[in-house]
Amino acid sequence: MAGSKQPQPEQPPEQQPAPSHEQQPAKPSEQPPAPGCACDKARPPADLANLPRTIWWDTDPSDGRPAVMLIDQTRLPLQGDILACRTLAGVETAIQSLALRGAPALGVGAAMAVAIWSENEHQGTDAAQWLDGIDAAAERIAAARPTAVNLSWGAEQIRGYAHSRLAANPPDDLAAAKAAIVDFARQMAADDEATNRAIGANGAHLLPPDANVLTHCNAGSLGTAFFGTALGVVYTAYDQGRVAHVWVDETRPLNQGGRLTAWELMCVGIPCTLIADNMAASVMAQGWVDAILVGADRICANGDTANKIGTLSLAILAQRYGIPFYVCAPSSTVDYNLADGSLIPIEQRDPRELEGFTATGTASAPNALAARALDMFTGKEGREVKLKGGHRVFVDRKGGGYTFDAWFRNTPPKVSAYNPAFDVTPAELISAIITERGVFKPGEL
Repeated sequence: MAGSKQPQPEQPPEQQPAPSHEQQPAKPSEQPPAPGCACDKARPPADLANLPRTIWWDTDPSDGRPAVMLIDQTRLPLQGDILACRTLAGVETAIQSLALRGAPALGVGAAMAVAIWSENEHQGTDAAQWLDGIDAAAERIAAARPTAVNLSWGAEQIRGYAHSRLAANPPDDLAAAKAAIVDFARQMAADDEATNRAIGANGAHLLPPDANVLTHCNAGSLGTAFFGTALGVVYTAYDQGRVAHVWVDETRPLNQGGRLTAWELMCVGIPCTLIADNMAASVMAQGWVDAILVGADRICANGDTANKIGTLSLAILAQRYGIPFYVCAPSSTVDYNLADGSLIPIEQRDPRELEGFTATGTASAPNALAARALDMFTGKEGREVKLKGGHRVFVDRKGGGYTFDAWFRNTPPKVSAYNPAFDVTPAELISAIITERGVFKPGEL
């Protein structure tokens, strides 16, 4: 569990030196502008009103019951579905399926999962039994994904608050205690936004004017309750004239960079260019990258950092080309109980994520006859169709139309697959870690 140690900020060096035996690339100013760069164009401010809010507490419009509302990120960017999770299991499924993802968002999601259990699933008036249930709910949601420390941190925050709140008040004040933990969970979402804005302010000055930035996965508003960590720095710096353009790694195998980060940047009007992960070295070699900004799922006491698979490759390339490599994360992502990255549990994902690809879409019936046929086909709960070659399509009704979710295999059947969700970047490859408390050298958190 992340501790409460208060780090003392230091300003890191602006640039990480490349090995002396390597030839240095030309300075960015001596290179032609990067493709898509808007360096010479007048830029309007980022339209942050278009940023998505990822998770919030509300009532389910279908029945008025309390619900944890969240964007289903598995269906972005082409569909904007909102999930209403009214049970602990509902939030747990959203986390495991990556409908809700991103370390800060998972911390908020864990707290809201415990609060929704208290609101909708707890039965009885015995305070001791309620606390036992809170403990069990917190333990269950913390285990939903093993690598992101914010998940267990958020669960522990609300569990500890529930115990302290009831200890400070009469045991028969259970109704007030239940209301208080809902308020606590909602406040965590508000605090997360404030934290992310502070990260953005602390990191923006590290970038040179009109910088071309490269990022990996999604550390934007979708990875937090609102605003973002690595992209929070981009949003802040863009309005200061310090970011001209963003290179977006696609982030295989789930394409969270291509699906989510590119969509966010386009929503707010920041110029960006999507590249395959294996194009990053070529882009850096051209002198088209001035800084790399990534998020984090767990940071060890020595600064070793777990982040989406592929981050380590970028850090190694950044050292080769003399490009500063910045990790952006809230201090709650720092796990002082782990000395180094060898102790971080690395989640292994479903091999189907690597063996094929998913597709989602909507359709409307062209006429009444087709609508009747589709209604009969989908039934009350939708229908899955298994196709030759292992492909699958699930069709369901939604509103006046129909949705489909498909998985298509593009690898040989029964191929062996290794699919870790994260890799660990050693502290010595990280130029600085940017938190809401300041900017730190990796070993001095």
